[in-house]
Amino acid sequence: MISQTVEYALRAVVTIAQNAGQPCTARTISEVTQVPTAYLSKLMQRLARNGIVNSKRGMHGGFVLAKRPEQLTVWDIVEAVEPIKRIRNSASGIPSQESNLCPLYQCLNTALDAIERIFRESTVAELLSRPNDVKPTSAV
Repeated sequence: MISQTVEYALRAVVTIAQNAGQPCTARTISEVTQVPTAYLSKLMQRLARNGIVNSKRGMHGGFVLAKRPEQLTVWDIVEAVEPIKRIRNSASGIPSQESNLCPLYQCLNTALDAIERIFRESTVAELLSRPNDVKPTSAV
């Protein structure tokens, strides 16, 4: 349902959040998340441009969250990296009101509504606080 890019972004942000405000280098994030370094670098630039992370240069530099984990939602990260595309047209490609979409597209939009609601309600802090032996950044 979500792309690998979004999954990588979520892993990176959770890894940074686990570092409790201390800068996290791209190399460390890459090692922890198992995201290729070159790909991660481009992804981190996108997250920085969209206000999810801040980068600090220098010897003790790295990435930190731009907001507290309690204020940062999964939706914020998804929207910054790869916004979910909503269905706005009928199967024929003609723009429609949602009520005029075919039953299949109405069903898909309902599913997307549910996903959006859950993503908007889920903060990074909540992801970190859920009891589990598996860390959120563990490779799947």
